[in-house]
Amino acid sequence: MRPEILFPYFAALETLPGIGKKTAVLCEKLCGPAVIDLLCHMPNGFIDRRLKVKTAEAPDGAIATLEVRAVEHIPPYSKKSPYKVICEDDTGEISVIFFHAFGDYPAKALPIGEPRLISGKVERFGAQKQQIQMLHPDYIVPVTQSEKIPAIECVYPLTAGVSGKILNKACRTALEKLPDLPEWQDAEMLKRENRESFKNSLKTLHIPETEEDIAKYPTAKARLAYDELLANQLALCLVRRNMRRLPGRSIKPAGNLRKAALNRMGFSLTRAQQRVLSEIDQDMASPSRMLRLVQGDVGSGKTAVALLAMLNAAETGAQAALMAPTDILANQHFEKIRNIAEPIGVRCVLLTGRNKGKKRAEILESIRSGNAGIIIGTHALFQDDVIFKDLALTVVDEQHKFGVQQRLALSSKGGGADMLVMTATPIPRTLALTYYGDMEVSRIDELPPGRKPITTRVLPSSRLDEVARALSRTVADGNKAYWVCPLVEESEKIDLAAAQERYEYLKARFGDRVVLVHGKMKSAEKDEAMQRFASNSADILVATTVIEVGVDVPAATVMVIEHAERFGLAQLHQLRGRIGRGTKESSCLLLYGEPLSETAKARLKVMRETQDGFLIAEEDLTLRGAGEVLGTRQSGLEEFKIADLSVHGDLLKTARNDAKYIVNIDPELQTQRGCALRLLLYLFRKDEAVKTLRSG
Repeated sequence: MRPEILFPYFAALETLPGIGKKTAVLCEKLCGPAVIDLLCHMPNGFIDRRLKVKTAEAPDGAIATLEVRAVEHIPPYSKKSPYKVICEDDTGEISVIFFHAFGDYPAKALPIGEPRLISGKVERFGAQKQQIQMLHPDYIVPVTQSEKIPAIECVYPLTAGVSGKILNKACRTALEKLPDLPEWQDAEMLKRENRESFKNSLKTLHIPETEEDIAKYPTAKARLAYDELLANQLALCLVRRNMRRLPGRSIKPAGNLRKAALNRMGFSLTRAQQRVLSEIDQDMASPSRMLRLVQGDVGSGKTAVALLAMLNAAETGAQAALMAPTDILANQHFEKIRNIAEPIGVRCVLLTGRNKGKKRAEILESIRSGNAGIIIGTHALFQDDVIFKDLALTVVDEQHKFGVQQRLALSSKGGGADMLVMTATPIPRTLALTYYGDMEVSRIDELPPGRKPITTRVLPSSRLDEVARALSRTVADGNKAYWVCPLVEESEKIDLAAAQERYEYLKARFGDRVVLVHGKMKSAEKDEAMQRFASNSADILVATTVIEVGVDVPAATVMVIEHAERFGLAQLHQLRGRIGRGTKESSCLLLYGEPLSETAKARLKVMRETQDGFLIAEEDLTLRGAGEVLGTRQSGLEEFKIADLSVHGDLLKTARNDAKYIVNIDPELQTQRGCALRLLLYLFRKDEAVKTLRSG
């Protein structure tokens, strides 16, 4: 139930002049479906059209606005020649050039003898640059309509079919219609930071008219970035408070199952694992619900920690569920966990979308009856027909694939179930705060002893044959290799073709010892290829994406990544973590295409110099920005439209403290500022957070 004052902000883009149905569809892809989305689509530059000069004085290469009269029209003499209009003022002539002029547009736009304002880039050429021309003027208007040419025009990121002129006009019209909103920022902070109101800040960004407005751009953007971050942090604080308000349970087992499991594991926990397990135990013993994120590099032992936590629940007669993002990972977890849990008396079942008919019915019955103590699966675990007898703990693997909305949905399945989420993507502190501010965060920042460092080399793609020859030695020594193909985001077909080509190339050398895995394969085919690689029937696995390579094969000692410059640091680090799991020396070969950009050079240098996932994550944030680091473009996680965490990191910390303070003194947002903050939450689509309020 969005408040009425916000209706104009959420009006459809089609209500704005110049945006019809087709343009609205394109604009929605570019920025979103509503007026507020358009206004949160930030300009990334300006065109200054304030230079108004006579033709003879117009500087070469400058954007200028001239008052001229057309004296002659020269239509094109061939398909390739342009339409030329000779114009003049009292100081000289200028040629206005149109390529591919549509119909009689030039004749209508520049009628002979009538004064017109033209605005665009001036070009001088010929002897002493005496000849002047303007290609495709940005604006041609009657002198009486000079207000149609903005003094300063915003430059926006665009998409095919949507021009800057359309967005400029739409933003101006939208801002004229919008009501002022009550202030939700702290009055003292506004004064201290010299910030204007929400609507005035939007005007400064979208309708700058003076040098002073341009100078105010960073302050206005910071104001709006803070609004966006405050909405994010306040929503997380309210969600967290709501989850903690729901009844939990205190789980304090004797620890017999844990002792038995540790004996079967045959290794000691690292200090980091022990510390994180202690934090989990305290949470589970508390009557409040646990909401904890466990971060740890690939191979740091998160699954072992999760299993020992799940055995806590099983020992009290309750159930624990582990959800993985793919069938392959779910199968991998199931095999590992079953081998330890079932011999000590805890039944494990695996439920994925591939379970059908009688088999599925049997699994569902074992979950419903409580016969299954540990349930492992994919999203299938949270379908309506899956009924748990007594779910006490939910573990979610690779949590960066799921946003706050999914966490709310998961938590509702098990009543007061504790929630433990795990990710092998090391997350920079600012991002952890942004996406997981509703949770406590634990870090497993230590690898098990005996792990040998992985040698990382950076090579040009021209040495491909040399790399293939080196693989022959790897395979001859009884080891295995991954070969990851170029990531071509624009086209899955090109991705597939590249992988197929590399597979054929390697197959010609290694025969049937090479297998291929890609996203278009059926699950059964994918599993069979993975199984062949994990067993002794294949030595080289060619794959297209990071996701598909989620298998644990200790015999794999080589990782080849083609066009490594196209991958983010976090992806490269995760891929590299797939090797080095046994006792042998391992190598990661990063092949790059030339020439390399400075950013790509910096990224590959970081990979060569460190294996610290958390350091790599911080570098990735600096080099690529938040949206790319967490893969939000491929998942359900939100992306900020205004805030840039590599620029506005300090604002995030202030917003976090502000949100905590608000929820502490006004938990139901009932005060004057609280009511304004409700509008802020709706404005940035945090409706779920508003619903957690008693009067929401």
